[in-house]
Amino acid sequence: MKSLIKTLVETPGPSGYESQIRQTIADIIKPLVDHLEVDKLGNIIARIDSHSDNPKTLMLSAHMDEIGVIATHIDSNGFIRFTNIGGVKPESCPGGHVRFLNGTQGVIGTEIINTNKENLSLENMYIDIGIQEKEQASVRTGDVACFERPFIDMGKRLVSKAMDDRISIAIMISALRALKEKDINPIHQTFFVFSTQEEVGLRGATTASFIVDPDIGIALDVTASGDTPKGVRMEVGLGKGPAIKVRDGGMLSDPRIVDWMVNTAEAAGIPFQLEVLEKGTTDARAIQLARSGVPVGCLSIPCRYIHSPSEMVDIDDVENSIRLLISLLEQPIQLDY
Repeated sequence: MKSLIKTLVETPGPSGYESQIRQTIADIIKPLVDHLEVDKLGNIIARIDSHSDNPKTLMLSAHMDEIGVIATHIDSNGFIRFTNIGGVKPESCPGGHVRFLNGTQGVIGTEIINTNKENLSLENMYIDIGIQEKEQASVRTGDVACFERPFIDMGKRLVSKAMDDRISIAIMISALRALKEKDINPIHQTFFVFSTQEEVGLRGATTASFIVDPDIGIALDVTASGDTPKGVRMEVGLGKGPAIKVRDGGMLSDPRIVDWMVNTAEAAGIPFQLEVLEKGTTDARAIQLARSGVPVGCLSIPCRYIHSPSEMVDIDDVENSIRLLISLLEQPIQLDY
């Protein structure tokens, strides 16, 4: 499991430039699914067929893209100005390492000596790639880069860039492997969608959900934790189990989906938490609004330091998320009003 996570988080794939991570995922899951296609926006749409009579169509979605930066200008001394791709936090940037997709490495510097949160902005930062003049640059305007940070195994806690949302990718792949190994056919006609461009507006899930036209949708994504000193005030904490989303900043989960997930977790003896996230949203919002509307929920993985180069998850939460996802696929759901 940790080897899979390491492979996924260390493969680059900023929003709109997901080709490397898409190929990595496709190579892993192709033997595990009945059908696989890549749509025009680059989403992987993989299907597991149901052998049940009149199965519902279930769409699972986790995004493969990560936050990054894009070069906007290179000055005469070779310093690269940049802006964000997705929710890059200025306070996490100074001193950080980046790698452009062509392999060029750089370090982020700032013009401000006495930095504070009020005056720290991407406009006051630059990327130093170790050159003395613009003509030496191996980067041009429009080139994109990811934060570069190796996977760290702390035992129970795992740290890396791009845990958002590669940890959910790992959970979906692990569920696919378990279904294959145990020869389990899901109750539902199940689509595993590995979506693009979530960090810049849920774009991949928007097109993929139109293609799949699901009866039920579940997003898998990280969520914030409230267990750090003076951190955000919320119930979710690392090591307490996967979180079942009730509400976030862009979506209200269907209460029938919440009840289904809660009842399934309780029946299987899987620890879980209920999540109310005040800001941010997931692919579930896009699925919910597809075509004539879709009842949705979200399986959330507690994560510290989201949208930084050092996102942290707990391996027990990951394993229990896999258990819960497999249990959901084995259980029928009735959406009676």
